Amino acid sequence: MTTRIVLHAVSRGAFLRALAVVLLLSAAMLSPAASIRGVITDTTGAKVTGAKVSLISSGNVLITSVSTANGSFQLSTGVSGRFFLVVSASSFRQLQTPEFYASAFEVVERNLVLEPAWTRESIVVAATGTPTPQPQTSAATTVLSQLDLALRDDLTSALRLMPGVMVVQTGQMGSQASLFIRGGNSTANKILLDGVDVGDMGNQFDFGPLSTTAVESAEVYRGPDSSLYGADAASGVINLTTPHGTTSFPSVLFQGDAGNLSTSREELTVAGAHKKIDYLGAFSWLQTANNLPNDEYHVATTAANLGWMPSASTQIRATLHYGVRATGSPNAWDFYHVADNETLKDQDLYFSGSIDNQTTTSIHQSARYGMTRKREQTATWQPSGNYQAYNAYCYSAAYLGDTVTITGANGYTTSGQAVLDCAGSYPEHAQYVNNRDQLVYHGDVTFTSHLAGLIGFQYENERGADPGSTYYKPVERTNYDYIAAVHGDFKHRFYYTLGGSLEHYSLFGTQTSPRAGASYFVLRPRNGVFSGTRLLFNFGDAVREPRLTDQDGSLYNFLVTYGSQSTIQQLHIQPLAAPTTRTYEGGVEQAFLSRHIVFRTTYFHNQFGKEIEDVGLDLIPELLPNLTTTQQQQLEAVLQANGAYELMINSEAFRAQGVEANVESGIGKSLFFRGGYTYLDAVVQRSFTNDDEALLGAIPTFNGISVGAYSPLKGARPFRRAPHTGYFTASYETHRLTGVFTSAFVSRSDDSTYLENQDASYDNTMLLPNRNLDYGYAKLDLGGSFQLLSWMDIYAHAENLLNNQHIGPIGYPSLPFNIRVGLRLRWGPGSGH
Repeated sequence: MTTRIVLHAVSRGAFLRALAVVLLLSAAMLSPAASIRGVITDTTGAKVTGAKVSLISSGNVLITSVSTANGSFQLSTGVSGRFFLVVSASSFRQLQTPEFYASAFEVVERNLVLEPAWTRESIVVAATGTPTPQPQTSAATTVLSQLDLALRDDLTSALRLMPGVMVVQTGQMGSQASLFIRGGNSTANKILLDGVDVGDMGNQFDFGPLSTTAVESAEVYRGPDSSLYGADAASGVINLTTPHGTTSFPSVLFQGDAGNLSTSREELTVAGAHKKIDYLGAFSWLQTANNLPNDEYHVATTAANLGWMPSASTQIRATLHYGVRATGSPNAWDFYHVADNETLKDQDLYFSGSIDNQTTTSIHQSARYGMTRKREQTATWQPSGNYQAYNAYCYSAAYLGDTVTITGANGYTTSGQAVLDCAGSYPEHAQYVNNRDQLVYHGDVTFTSHLAGLIGFQYENERGADPGSTYYKPVERTNYDYIAAVHGDFKHRFYYTLGGSLEHYSLFGTQTSPRAGASYFVLRPRNGVFSGTRLLFNFGDAVREPRLTDQDGSLYNFLVTYGSQSTIQQLHIQPLAAPTTRTYEGGVEQAFLSRHIVFRTTYFHNQFGKEIEDVGLDLIPELLPNLTTTQQQQLEAVLQANGAYELMINSEAFRAQGVEANVESGIGKSLFFRGGYTYLDAVVQRSFTNDDEALLGAIPTFNGISVGAYSPLKGARPFRRAPHTGYFTASYETHRLTGVFTSAFVSRSDDSTYLENQDASYDNTMLLPNRNLDYGYAKLDLGGSFQLLSWMDIYAHAENLLNNQHIGPIGYPSLPFNIRVGLRLRWGPGSGH
């Protein structure tokens, strides 16, 4: 009996142990492990076979796989955490994806695109609204990377390094900088920071005080795209992004430098990630004396980026940028040789809060709240210059500059004294306010691997005030945009985009903006001397919202303000209309030597209409269509009775056509070259100063040459847009050494001294002919860094190597040769600390 009992106990124990093993094995087999899967393609959409894909967490390779014949891959791990993928394949640049969080039970979709090893074909967003490889878009888009921005304090010099773009800075570091794309006005560009519109009402934007602190990349789209971004994307779109924290514990980066002209800059960045949260905070301070009297400048920039990923398919993110600038404003030094006692201050706050969700493998949605708060204050503390008891320009006493001689790039010269300040009550203060709140929704659906659609909605509420305006009135605008687009391809050879928007703006009503683009690979990418040929075409319409100052001074608003509604009704006076753009573009892209060299050339034709001008009251009646002589006299009487001087109407039109050409090439893994040239033929087709020859007696002349004092004359070029621009860059990058050489070239351009009736005798002796008045220039910069220790780099950057004084427009001496040398200190993974 005892023996039987023992044997029974042993059998029961073995059974329990076996059962436990089976249950554990079953649980392991049934428990879902984190799975990362996707498809790897090249930039044309072709599948990449044999690519090595590694899943990395906390610096360790967890698992490796290889893409199959259809480009697919799958990786599985049973742990939760933050991961990223590293992908490498023959003839392609190694790709490292952004980090993502995944739990042990998630299936994560990551479709990856590999770039050619020798050229840069980035993933762009501005052209289509969804991340798309450049060869799959027909749009002209250039991406400035971290290497392009690493040694820059601001974006003004970096933006010169692309075709079709001209940057004009009226002064030295910190002064106003405007961007002109393909001949369009500086107000025709949509500026986005993390998807938030950061321009003023009517899209005026000053790049001068915008720091590169916490700016990861700058994507520049050249061409109208109101169909995707609403009003203001009339000439181009600038899309700036903020970097994320990635390291598993706080990484600290400090860099500080100093140079000539009493220049110094310090920047501190702290970034990292923990489980589902990533974070980044940055602060920088720059100050300089520049090299003119009353031209000291400083700017402080604070930035933050906080992200939370509740799952691998959902991301919630908030970013903030806050900049404070203060600078002296000495005015056009070459016209006075006396510095104006004026200061300019800005406080600019930009905030973005977004939710991004990959709802299914084919549906992606995002929603964003954007906030912009901008304040600009100017103060003239006291008049400067030589006292004059009475000057007709001021209707009072005046203060003149010294006697100077002005010489234009066209060889014309004039001498005299110009009015710098008028007598009055000092100090004089002015404040310009722009506030905006916006809500944006985008949803895109992938119907098949060859067809995707996008729908979107945008709401914005804008408030502004310009107390310095002659006809000041606070402004509020409520605007709506509805967008839809489709993107697709046939056999990865023909790519197309069709889209449009319905825009309702409280200032100018309802507009529609269509857009179409196509590209076709005549010769698909391959190895050989001729290794890829692509044809490109684009068409688009766009509109621009009038500026706050335009609205303040509009003819319609003036009549409303002064109770002249009967005149509005009788004469059918309309509010300001939206300036318009229509463009046609076609080109070809050719790759050589197995895509070691890529050349692209494009012809563009832009038509800008209904542009807004300041028009004198005596001309306004003559410019309004369908008014009889009696009605013209009636309107002029109303304007005179209410003291109008100049008002805004849609009276200008101009055409800008030209050719862009650019080439890029890589040599080995370290050297990369990029260069380009643009020819611009722009001409004014309609201008208020030319529409009625009987009224042109007041147009000033110089030795019999008619001069457009404040705007170009009919048949002339628009001001400050050179017919020839170009650039060349070369970069060398290894593990420890980085070097960057950049150069920008610009020919002479039309401009004015803007000194009509502003000499000592209320005459026009300080004006010069417009043609080729601004000097051409070559701006050469050189910079680099070297890693001394694992945690310390030394770097230097020198600008304007040729000491060119004519990079700015006439009257504004450029910042001379300047150099800064500094140290970069790191604490974090891989730094030795």
